[in-house]
Amino acid sequence: MSALWRRLAQTARLMVGQPDYDAYRRHLAEHHPGREAMTRAQFFREREAARYRGGGGRCC
Repeated sequence: MSALWRRLAQTARLMVGQPDYDAYRRHLAEHHPGREAMTRAQFFREREAARYRGGGGRCC
């Protein structure tokens, strides 16, 4: 049941344009292991800034 709840919460966040911090952390660990991760607050501020200034902000 908790896996279903997490998936529904993730879907709801993506529908309103909020990126997934846990997915960011997994991506960073897999593709950029030497890079320091942003905090959750830094991540959301950076993603909001990228969204509203029109930049995609994707690294890969």
